[in-house]
Amino acid sequence: MKGGTNLEKVLEGGHFAVTAEVGPPKGTTGTVIVRKAESLKPVCDAVNITDNQTAIVRLCSFAGCILLKQVGIDPVMQMVCRDRNRIAIQSDVLGAVALGIGNVLCLSGDHQKFGNHPTAKNVFDLDSIQLIQALKTMRDEKKFLCGEAISGDVPLYLGAAENPFADPFEFRVTRLAKKVKAGASFIQTQAIYDVPKFKKWMELVSDRGLDKQTHILAGVIPMRSAGMARYMRDYVPGVHVPNELLTRMEKTKDAKEEGVKIILEIIEQLKDIPGLHGVHIMAVGWEDIVPVIVQRAGLLPRPIL
Repeated sequence: MKGGTNLEKVLEGGHFAVTAEVGPPKGTTGTVIVRKAESLKPVCDAVNITDNQTAIVRLCSFAGCILLKQVGIDPVMQMVCRDRNRIAIQSDVLGAVALGIGNVLCLSGDHQKFGNHPTAKNVFDLDSIQLIQALKTMRDEKKFLCGEAISGDVPLYLGAAENPFADPFEFRVTRLAKKVKAGASFIQTQAIYDVPKFKKWMELVSDRGLDKQTHILAGVIPMRSAGMARYMRDYVPGVHVPNELLTRMEKTKDAKEEGVKIILEIIEQLKDIPGLHGVHIMAVGWEDIVPVIVQRAGLLPRPIL
């Protein structure tokens, strides 16, 4: 961990970062994660492992990150507040650090009613902002939340998620500011299709100087079909898919290629936005397309630090 994680080096070194993510399987076959991740290794600076996303039981993020470490990939361990109290959270973080995991993305987590165990009890002992603060205290003061000392260093590079499009729009920057103040060194956003609205959000971010205090990575999701575009427009909270993009997906003869073209156009526009420090590519179940997108977007080679 000396010198920080690869993601930390890339962002703190002023480079335009590229991250991606892998959703673990609903089972014990770790080779699934390794196979998906190995194609990402040459084109990404770090790879997220999701934590029971949409409240569906999957192989844990902790184990997925270890598998990434074994093949030489810098992992980002996602951690949600839904399933753990502060004892379990701090314990898991100690274990992660002991095994060389240094990036943690702090999330509240989707409510269990959306998942495959809707009657499960949630925890939410901490929210995402309190989680960031807790891990910052562990890192900087080497203390648990109860005030007791931690033996050994706790080197962590802390991140958070943000949705620039949720209502009320003006409040989103205030919420971001709280996460930055709590200790978030990088931010990965919800999927962006409405670039003009995202640009307005980034202007508000820059007006408050937050782009100088944290590193913002714009989230993008390549669409594979018109059905996926409609679903994201109608059912995914906080994602705004403009009608013209949906029309393009409906009229094209090659939906996958059109989806890639749309993402490449979006990334090209994002690269020109002041204060933006990278992109986070969420190719849900389509990880093989990430190297194509990164290459065609002119984001290679990645820095070797």
